[in-house]
Amino acid sequence: MKGMEMERGVYFDAWFPRQHCYHPSLPPRRLRMIDELVELKATVLVWAALGGGSLSLPYLEQEAFGDIDPRFRFYGFVNDAEFIRTCQERGIRVFGVVFEVQGWEFPVKLNESEDRILALNEVRGEDPQRWLGLREFSQNRYPALWKSFEDYFPSGVQNSDGAPVTDLLEECCSRDIHGAPCHAHWVECPDRDHSCYTMDRNNPVWREYLKAIIRIQIDAGVAGVHLDEAELPITSLQYGGCFCKDCMAGFREYVRERTPDELAGVDIDSWHYGHWLLEQGHDFKSAQADAPLFWDYLRFQQQSITRYFGELADYVRSYGRSKGREVQVSGNFFNLFEHYYALEPKVDLVVTEMRNTGYRQPSWYRYAAGFAGNKPVVVVENPYGGVIPELAAALHKGRSYDLFRMSLYEAAALGANMSVPYGAWMGSEIQDSFHPPHELCAEIQTFLADHEDLYSRRTYSEIGVIFSVESNFRLQSGGDVLSDNTLNVIGNDVPPFWHVCEALSDASQPYDVIFFPEGKLRADDLHAEDLEQYAVLVLPQCSFLTLPQAGLLQSYMESGGRVLALGDTGANLPPEVREPLIQHARWSVDRLGGSGLAALWTAPQVRLTPSVDAAVNLQRVNGGAAVHLIRYDYDGSLDRVTPLAELTLEVRLPIQATGIAAYGSSGELAVRHEMHDGLHRLHLSNVPLYCVITLTSKENGDV
Repeated sequence: MKGMEMERGVYFDAWFPRQHCYHPSLPPRRLRMIDELVELKATVLVWAALGGGSLSLPYLEQEAFGDIDPRFRFYGFVNDAEFIRTCQERGIRVFGVVFEVQGWEFPVKLNESEDRILALNEVRGEDPQRWLGLREFSQNRYPALWKSFEDYFPSGVQNSDGAPVTDLLEECCSRDIHGAPCHAHWVECPDRDHSCYTMDRNNPVWREYLKAIIRIQIDAGVAGVHLDEAELPITSLQYGGCFCKDCMAGFREYVRERTPDELAGVDIDSWHYGHWLLEQGHDFKSAQADAPLFWDYLRFQQQSITRYFGELADYVRSYGRSKGREVQVSGNFFNLFEHYYALEPKVDLVVTEMRNTGYRQPSWYRYAAGFAGNKPVVVVENPYGGVIPELAAALHKGRSYDLFRMSLYEAAALGANMSVPYGAWMGSEIQDSFHPPHELCAEIQTFLADHEDLYSRRTYSEIGVIFSVESNFRLQSGGDVLSDNTLNVIGNDVPPFWHVCEALSDASQPYDVIFFPEGKLRADDLHAEDLEQYAVLVLPQCSFLTLPQAGLLQSYMESGGRVLALGDTGANLPPEVREPLIQHARWSVDRLGGSGLAALWTAPQVRLTPSVDAAVNLQRVNGGAAVHLIRYDYDGSLDRVTPLAELTLEVRLPIQATGIAAYGSSGELAVRHEMHDGLHRLHLSNVPLYCVITLTSKENGDV
């Protein structure tokens, strides 16, 4: 039996315990870390190396190639290029991280000749201090300390107006409606005197600077480049941006092509969105979604991020090939919001920082697996608005081991990979990083590695739930896109898609999430054979459908599939296309009363007896099926998920099983198999927190 390649990622910031997680420069690496990564069965490291480019290019080169003092060599310290090379000799791919949105300035103390740094960032005492960062680099302020700006850009850099650039921060930062620079407060430590400006990728100068960072990272040997803050400059919306000259010029051209009614009679050539909003009493910092043309502005920025993320991704590959290597690309698709779906074709590895990390989130993981499709997905936790601070504290006291096991095994069971934290991000306020017990992490990772043939990105699910990118965009109220990262405010109006997924997850039913793109930024690429396995497709409030999507659904029903539509569907379609669709005999409608979903429970694909709080996923592996079961019934008083003495699992699968095996995350799991009314009945004994049961058949070949 063989599954598909699944990554075992490590969230390798390697920040220090009991100290701030300082962006952008990650702590120096040691050889002993690599030994531990091997013990963790790591295949890929994310947020792992070479972050200092948003301080300056000379600083980044020092991270990559700088000399290491013999005192530190004594303890195995290495520069990042040496670390990368040694990791890859051990079969671990290292991704360099480009902090795209961050532009930094730090306090610094120098010697009298200004050729040596005495203190940086953590500057103490009453001595006079200076500043060191992007501004000083671009102005060649310290020629004895750093190579000149022209060493990297021999002809200098000109902005979109053709003027020479002499201050990267002033030129490239995002700006609010009053023209003030925006700050990335979520990475600024409030008790430290440093500044991080939100930069703007719509500015061609900043894109050229980011390409210089990419060149240095590839020269240092990275296996891949991770483009953090991939939605730049949508990032700055939470702080009232962006109204820089390049965003305003781009939006002016965007509305020129569309001539919205609000601008009737306006001279577009001289129109400035920010000035126009101020004249009407909007400051773009409160009630943003109610501002005139806001949703047009957001569409413009979604178009921009697709274009410029693609430009950088293409540059990574082309520069890598110029050096004789194939370099991979990933991006931080934060919480896998739908505006990233148009970017997904440009990455090799889908990486996402969760918005809210909980102990039980099966519907989010099924969404993540659907978003990634045939690509591996690596998830990292988020300390804001979730359980990570309390979990980290409990683990430090020797508690909540099963809750941590649950968080990693849940992802694996449901088609993703939850990375192991290794000195991971704890935000800018908590003076600590996330270091779960190494032995606990190694235990989990060893189980996953020893059974990697049981994991696949394809399933035997009979239910498919459609996520329509454009329909969900139209349902937004603004909160999910714009909420402050430090608060993660979630709106009260949860789209119907999530209600459907939660209902299926609560019933322990397997299902797949199928993405319908909006058709412009990402074209339709699904075919009839992609839907063949599903007995029913659920369309939650899919008010928008492209013509190819309508044709696909029509073909699906003609082939015997059934559609359950919640709410109005395809309201944008011409009547001659829509009417035959919604009038089809195999099309049924629920007006969001919820009763339509009850039909899915009449002949469920999975039954659990007794009923337990668990998720089940039916992964399609070579030779048969792997039935993954993750339990959520954690007992706080016992601080564990107690093994179940007996559990019967009935499952409908299109295979004739000739071989049965059971694999438990702990203890001696036993299984007995029989067929009953066309269902596989699996009698399990001593059921642990997580287990996998395989049903194999000689009749079933490769997936």
